[in-house]
Order: sequence, then structure tokens, then C-alpha cells
Amino acid sequence: MRVLDVCFARGTTGFFFDDQAAIKKGADRDGFVYRGEPSTGGFHKIRQAGECVSIMLVLEDGQVALGDCAAVQYSGAGGRDPLFLAETYLPFLQREIAPRLKGRVFDSFREAAAEFDQLQIEGRPLHTAIRYGLSQALLDGVARSSGRLMAEVVAEEYGLPLQARRVPIFAQSGDDRYLNVDKMILKGVDVLPHALINAVDGKLGRHGQDLLEYVGWLARRIQDLRPDPSYQPDLHIDVYGTIGLIFDHDPSRIAEYLGTLEKAAGAFRLYLEGPVDMGGRELQMEVLGQIRQSLDQRGSSVRIVADEWCNTYQDVVDFTDRKCCHMVQIKTPDLGSLHNTVQSVLYCRAHGMEAYQGGTCNETDVSARACVHVALAAGAERMLAKPGMGFDEGYMMVNNEMERTLALLRRRALD
Repeated sequence: MRVLDVCFARGTTGFFFDDQAAIKKGADRDGFVYRGEPSTGGFHKIRQAGECVSIMLVLEDGQVALGDCAAVQYSGAGGRDPLFLAETYLPFLQREIAPRLKGRVFDSFREAAAEFDQLQIEGRPLHTAIRYGLSQALLDGVARSSGRLMAEVVAEEYGLPLQARRVPIFAQSGDDRYLNVDKMILKGVDVLPHALINAVDGKLGRHGQDLLEYVGWLARRIQDLRPDPSYQPDLHIDVYGTIGLIFDHDPSRIAEYLGTLEKAAGAFRLYLEGPVDMGGRELQMEVLGQIRQSLDQRGSSVRIVADEWCNTYQDVVDFTDRKCCHMVQIKTPDLGSLHNTVQSVLYCRAHGMEAYQGGTCNETDVSARACVHVALAAGAERMLAKPGMGFDEGYMMVNNEMERTLALLRRRALD
């Protein structure tokens, strides 16, 4: 494809930027906002409206390839890049990125994405959100100019067999963790509910009692509402390191508590994401590994999911090689270019690690649809329904894009 011109547009994301450090410290909730001073650099409020920048590549045949630069809800936390604000980065994109795209011919998504992923300007790599949006636009452009689906482009460039097979979808409830569970059960979601356990008081409980009660309710609710006994979703709960806070980051005590959650989950397989946040990459791997070892010694089936401090392809490799967890969240915006997501999923699959292709509620419809194609081509074990925290909208976008793509792949297999 030849890029004739480049346009940028400021947009909004499916959720908000949140100062995770301030929330963990107990920021007061007032309606939908948080009161108090932010704790993370770049924030002027604890909760701010999410922003994105759309990149539009005008191709020589008149088509427009699209990608959205977007960053995670908890930007600036866990070793991640700072807030991505359109006011800050639009001038940079116009000055530095547009001239590098205009007039160029890109025939390979993989090569083009890697080029911009490695690009440094004034000694610094591009913000992960920019690399993310650029790679979406490049993938869309190569697909459009060659008459292929984005999933087909990824599969062909990586030599992967592309099968018309669903990737299980993981839905997130946001703070409405009861009502949205009912919706998830009625729609037969594969993995649920995320639950957003990002604070001790009111969500986890000083002794873990609130989460224990919730897991028990969750198991009973599925059994009560499921259309038939064959519906057996996995339970996946993100606790944002809060369990470590109440048990002084003691791996043995944490594993013991996770065992009580396992009993409450009953027949449903339980995944716990981010039981601790140790404030650094090496210590995070060490303590997660100790928790996993303690669970194994107890004969527990609880699965530990890594999130914080696992932000790059190299992080995914290292967490996998250390075997410090059972599943890695490949958080797509944090990895920058989508080719890093592909390579991360493939590395996990080759080394016995479950690959959860995640992301954030703070993405857009454009990035979510591109991620569906990557997950299908690379063969992720599960992917996140995104964007937003209302469940229905994000699940609809991801599920419907997946079903449309699968239908086209089946049709092409018959040709």
C-alpha cells in the first residue's frame, strides 16, 4: 500500500484514566468521581476522561486505514508509560510521524510495525499508545490494499494456520459486579466477571471477607441462572495487588486465603489476577513464583495471572520463563505495536503458559476490533471484551467482530 496522506483526529475512549496509587490509598468515592489529590505524575484529578487520537492513512486507491492511539486506564502505574493526552501528543504526531508515513509504501504489517516500534526520536521510543495506534492502522492498511482480513494478514506473515475457531471472551463488570454478572450469565460469557477489586475497604475486606462472600455468591448465581448445566464459565477476578496488602505480602498466607476462595468457587475454575503488586519487576516475579509454589504444594487448582510489571514482550518472556504464574495478561496497549502482542501469544503457547490477550476498558472500538483479529490468528487462550465498563457494549463489539470474521473465514474455506 502507498500512503498518500495522513490525518489525525482527537477522540474519546470507552472509559477513564484512573490514578491507581491514589485509589489504593483509599481515595474517597463521590458518585462517579474520586475526591482528593492525585498521587501519580501527570494526573490533575484522580479520575480523568479517557482520550485517544485516531490515525487515518489515506491510501492511493481512496481507502482509509484506521488505528486508534489509546492507553490503559491505570496509566503511569506498574512501570507503564504516562498519561496519553491528545493535547500533548497531537502536535508530536503531526510533526514527527506524519512525514515518516506520507509517500511510503508498506507491503508487510510485521516489518512496518517493527520499524515504528523501534523508532526513537531524541533518544526516546514512541509512547506505547502511539505505537499501538500506528500498528492498527498499518495492519488495516495492508489488509485493505490486499483484499484480506486483518487476521489473514497476521496468519500469513507469521506462517500460522488460521482456523475458524472462537477465542473465549472474558467480560469485565466494572463496579456493578452483581447486576452485570446476571447479564453475563444470560449471554453465556466464557469467562467472568473481572469484578474490579481495586480497593481493600468495601471490595476485598480487611480480612478478605468481602471477596470471599462475593465468590460464593458468584458460584451460586451461575448455578441458579445458567440456561443448562453444561454452561461452566471460568471465574477470573482481578484484585490489583490488594490481597498482598492485607496479608503483608506473605506468600503462604496469601495461598491459604486463595484456597478459601477456591472452595467458595466450587466446581468453577478460579483465576486470580494480580494478587500482589510488589512495586518492581524482579520482586513481582519472585513473590508471584512463591505464591504459585505454595499453591502447588497445597494441591490447589487456583490459577495465578500476572499483570502489573509485565508490560513488554521481554517481560512476557521473562515471566513465562520464570514460571511464576499460570497465565500472563498480554495487555495490548502496554506492549505498543500489535506485532509484540502476536509474538507474546506465540511465545506463551510454545512454552506452556496460558496467553490471555487483554487490554483495558479505556480503549476504543477500533483497537478492540483489531485485537480480535490478532487473537484469532495467534491463538490466544482468552481475550478481553473491551472497551468500557458496562459489559454489554464491549462484549457486543468483540463478540460480533469475532463472529463476522469466523463466518468469512468459513466461507473462504469453501471457495
